[in-house]
Amino acid sequence: MTVSVYIPAPFRSLTGNRSYVESRGQTVGELLEELGAQFPGLREMLYNEADEIPAHINIYVNSQEIHSLQGKETPLKEGDEVAVIPAIAGGQVLTPEQVLRYSRHIIMSEVGPVGQRKLLGARVLIVGAGGLGSPAAVYLALAGVGTLGIVDFDEVELSNLQRQILHHTADVGRPKVESAQSTIALYNPDVRVVPHRQPLTAENALEIISQYDVVVNGADNFATRYLVNDACYLTGKPLVDGAIFLFEGQAMVFIAGQGCYRCLFPAPPPPGLVPNCAEAGVLGVLPGVIGSIQAIEAIKLILGIGESLVGRLLIFDALAMEFRQVKIRRDPRCPLCGDDPTIHELIDYEAFCGSPFASHDG
Repeated sequence: MTVSVYIPAPFRSLTGNRSYVESRGQTVGELLEELGAQFPGLREMLYNEADEIPAHINIYVNSQEIHSLQGKETPLKEGDEVAVIPAIAGGQVLTPEQVLRYSRHIIMSEVGPVGQRKLLGARVLIVGAGGLGSPAAVYLALAGVGTLGIVDFDEVELSNLQRQILHHTADVGRPKVESAQSTIALYNPDVRVVPHRQPLTAENALEIISQYDVVVNGADNFATRYLVNDACYLTGKPLVDGAIFLFEGQAMVFIAGQGCYRCLFPAPPPPGLVPNCAEAGVLGVLPGVIGSIQAIEAIKLILGIGESLVGRLLIFDALAMEFRQVKIRRDPRCPLCGDDPTIHELIDYEAFCGSPFASHDG
């Protein structure tokens, strides 16, 4: 019978750079023998001098490790999928439960076991456990990002539940970071949530942000938006930014040296000119779209794959069901990242924006 075999990245040069090959066998042992006959170089990797599978290689049948089944005598049937997973230096070993949980990632050549270990070792900070932070946090947790920091000082309100999927009716009145921590634990116990129940300010932003690899910004006010931008630039952390209003959303990525939020918007609008979601409203599902895009961008940065939104502003119009992009260029006159910067430390953002810090939660 024919069985599909997943070949990990380190062994693909032995199979013509193929991620999957077809082989035959009634048992795992027979399948591996046939596979070794097809690809002699691969056989040397799959067996040691005693003609046994070495301890640094695990074989999975439909995401179950064969030692928890019948070893090499594990029977196979038509349509089964076998995966060869070797240990790789510098990364943690995936448990059988993790292989099953993340199997749809592991079988992707762009992710694989190496990429999944990168996700498990990554640290992402989410600013705001609200409209944007909720879907971003959920999908990053489901993807297996090992540490999620969440900054929010608000409590859950009934009006939040129209869009903030981290929280439930029973959470009303509860601190959002606690509600988020409970929800994420139900989704994925692999994820460690670090709650920061405090406003993000010029006094603590550098200390908090420096602990993470990537920052996802879901703030709904300009003071926090400029603060996060400046702090990410000064600490050299990639920033995945998002914004929502009524039926429209925006997403962008900033990396130090390739432009920043100030290159796009050198100064905030006058106070009161642009209302926030609490004042103008927002379509409840809109942050689900933009927050999911932010999660995708964060995952791409962690894995080092694809083309990020660096240098591009992605705009989504839900009423027209239309995506459009505009280019963002680094401004050599930018006071933060330009050729002759004048901002070298965090400033008074309430004074700069003419308004106090509001909640961080979109």
